[in-house]
Amino acid sequence: MASALHTTLLVLCLVSLTLQTTAGVGFREWCIADEQTPDEELLRALEWACGKGGADCSKIQKNQPCYYPNTIRDHASFAFNNYYQKFKNKGATCYFNSAAIITDLDPSHNSCKFEAAP
Repeated sequence: MASALHTTLLVLCLVSLTLQTTAGVGFREWCIADEQTPDEELLRALEWACGKGGADCSKIQKNQPCYYPNTIRDHASFAFNNYYQKFKNKGATCYFNSAAIITDLDPSHNSCKFEAAP
């Protein structure tokens, strides 16, 4: 019984490691706006990320690749992710006062590319 349990756990670990590796690239994650967060809270977090937070929000400006869709939620997602990728190795989190969540699904769309740093 114990041997079967150990074998099952080993297989699960190997499957998990396999799923986390894509074409030689390690597990990737993005920080995006939480669907349940009201726009007013997202706007405050977006303003902080693009201001004091130090995110590069140039790509969500008019005539830039991530301007559309022109919604607070989409712009916040881009800004949150830019901040998170830029500073996560220095201790930054994807929190934004509970306005953001981590996803393993690439939120990039059309010409708008979301970074995913290791």
